[in-house]
Amino acid sequence: MRDARSTPTRPDAQRNRERILAVALAELTRAADTPVSVIAKKAGVGQGTFYRNFPHREALVLEVYRYEMQQVADTAAQLLDDRPADQALREWMDRLARYAMAKAGLGDALRAATSGHGSLAQVGHGPVTEAVTLLLEANETAGTIRPGVTPDDFFLAIAGLWQLDPHSDWQPRAARLFDLVTDGLRAGAGGDPGIEHMRRHPDQRFPG
Repeated sequence: MRDARSTPTRPDAQRNRERILAVALAELTRAADTPVSVIAKKAGVGQGTFYRNFPHREALVLEVYRYEMQQVADTAAQLLDDRPADQALREWMDRLARYAMAKAGLGDALRAATSGHGSLAQVGHGPVTEAVTLLLEANETAGTIRPGVTPDDFFLAIAGLWQLDPHSDWQPRAARLFDLVTDGLRAGAGGDPGIEHMRRHPDQRFPG
């Protein structure tokens, strides 16, 4: 009969997985070519445990990315729980920027892992798109942004974030970008009939 102590319980297995992901994030951010044997050793797990969770290096790298993106996405609902919708959106943008800059060193590992496996943009963006949708809908309901803004609109508006150098003084530049985006989202908010009419019928003028 197998000794029950030799079989990890589900919480133990989950902790092992999360520890591997945490170590992998730190090590791959520092050096994209870190061997998986080093990651397993620093995570305190054997090779068997490692490969049960991640059958190859690419699986590990992609899961690190998905896991981190999920953490960023999850903060949207948390912020909406105790902040006004517009404040939650603005703070979430700041958190997204901190994530993007802190994890920039992971880029080489991600590009290597996704070569031949599709675009990186297709990996892990589902949760983030859902988070943006949640934030935009909450703000539209609250009347704090113009109606009809889509997640695609939002991502296009903040595209400049990905051009910032993480080794520079990026915080004020990101803050200015987000302030401009926020001002743009607010334009036409609240259902002002005059603004809405002008948006829909730009060739018409109201009588003076």
